[in-house]
Amino acid sequence: MTSATLPAGPAVGGRTAGADVDESGRRLGAHIRHLRKAHGLTLVQVAEATGLSHPFLSQLERGLAQPSLGSLRRIAVALQTSPIELVAAADEPAHDLPAVEIQRRDEPSGTTVPDGFASGTARLLAAASRPLHPLEISAAATEPGEAFQHPEDEFVYVVEGAVFLDLDGEVRTMHVGDSAYYAGGVAHRWWSADGSPYRLVVVKQGTRRP
Repeated sequence: MTSATLPAGPAVGGRTAGADVDESGRRLGAHIRHLRKAHGLTLVQVAEATGLSHPFLSQLERGLAQPSLGSLRRIAVALQTSPIELVAAADEPAHDLPAVEIQRRDEPSGTTVPDGFASGTARLLAAASRPLHPLEISAAATEPGEAFQHPEDEFVYVVEGAVFLDLDGEVRTMHVGDSAYYAGGVAHRWWSADGSPYRLVVVKQGTRRP
């Protein structure tokens, strides 16, 4: 499985100089275009929903531009996906995946990016091309951010800390060992219940690549 860590600079998707960057940008753009068309949206409509310019989005879909994390978050919200899944789409697809995939805690190999919704980090715990996307979310957000919504069902398990979990406007306090499963379309967000860092395992169905 390839490893993709969001660089500290303003752009997303860059791995190495030259052709690799061009190819990852092309894959990211193709995936964004695929999701946009799947939702029946035009570039103009996405531009209006994100506040990004039509020319920039056009260049992005053609692999000629790279978004900042903030832009990627806005695009993810408009297309009902997540920043980490968009970044994962820029990775080279893994072919002939083994029946068993192991990730060691002290040897992280998954895609890791700043979590665009909780001011922390999100790590993909399996190959991006798997049908399920298990994520490890580590954050310490103390204020509710923007609610997120997507068509896939999702499962959340609290590994460390305590969080407030808002599901369609109903807030629940979740502690270590608690879990929640909610259907696609349920608006959701979470934040620290006591100001301390927290860690979650989140599992959802991956979005199909073009």
